[in-house]
Amino acid sequence: MQPSYPFVAIVGQQEMKLALVLVVINPALGGVLIRGQKGTGKSTAVRALAEILPEIEVVEGCPFNLGPWEVDEQWCGQCPVGGCGWPEDVQASRRRVRVVELPVGASEDRVVGTLDVERALTQGKKRLEPGLMAAAHRGILYVDEVNLLDDHVVDCLLDAAAMGICTVEREGVSFSHPARFALVGTMNPEEGELRPQLLDRFGLCVQVKALEELEARVELMARRAEYESDPQAFCRRYQPDSRALAQRIVRARQLLPKVMASREVMEEVARICLEAGVDGHRADIVTLRAACTIAAYEGRTEVMAEDVARAGALALPHRRRRHPLEELPGPEHWGTAGSG
Repeated sequence: MQPSYPFVAIVGQQEMKLALVLVVINPALGGVLIRGQKGTGKSTAVRALAEILPEIEVVEGCPFNLGPWEVDEQWCGQCPVGGCGWPEDVQASRRRVRVVELPVGASEDRVVGTLDVERALTQGKKRLEPGLMAAAHRGILYVDEVNLLDDHVVDCLLDAAAMGICTVEREGVSFSHPARFALVGTMNPEEGELRPQLLDRFGLCVQVKALEELEARVELMARRAEYESDPQAFCRRYQPDSRALAQRIVRARQLLPKVMASREVMEEVARICLEAGVDGHRADIVTLRAACTIAAYEGRTEVMAEDVARAGALALPHRRRRHPLEELPGPEHWGTAGSG
């Protein structure tokens, strides 16, 4: 099987790569929306990111991809599927993180889950057929052309991404299961826009475009030709960098709960949100979370002014009241904040 193009070998697109890494470190950010014309590497980056993530431990036979530490009465005692041997014989195994791709025409039942009609008719028993959000737990849920999905389906995805729980209610079956995944949506604005209410629900948003520097475009072609000539050798060339990034992500995940933001940093977050003219308070919360995640990614437990600036550039442009995708003023216009 041909290996995926290495994430670290992607030329340019620094904002997109940073946003993807941040939502993998901290799924509570609420996902990332990547906007851009076709052929700008959106899908390549999403699929490549999963290849460098560390393996995870899962309960064998569990359709909800629970880890051994998640096995308890709250979830497993009410499981309408079964198959893992709980509570007598639960076993775990390790596997790679999955990228679960959502088809454009997916229905709510396919995404959330539905009743197993065949079993209900043949055996007279109600059994849940888990949806794609169950398969994506502790992985990446990738929605290409998210702007072409039904609005209600997008709403379900964003609710689960923000809360970390998916609730299924079908024909007398009511069940909740963990659904902590990194939500990544990509879209080409030329094919239609998301409603502002849905756009605001994405934690981060980046705009990608074709590289404009001649040398960068040449380097991109050279790397692609080398990859297509010998994919294994090309991936081996970037393996040290891929391994280093994977280790950095693991360290950031471990460090994130220890990151603290001072009152001064929170005031700076509130100030740039006011200057951006955003509605509501979701922007403040997401910007602070993103700043904390950036600090953890940089190996710090204190949020600095530069973390707030970088977080604002990802969390605020799509929330501005008048011009959602207009470039934000640079940090030089935001003043400075004390570190926390």
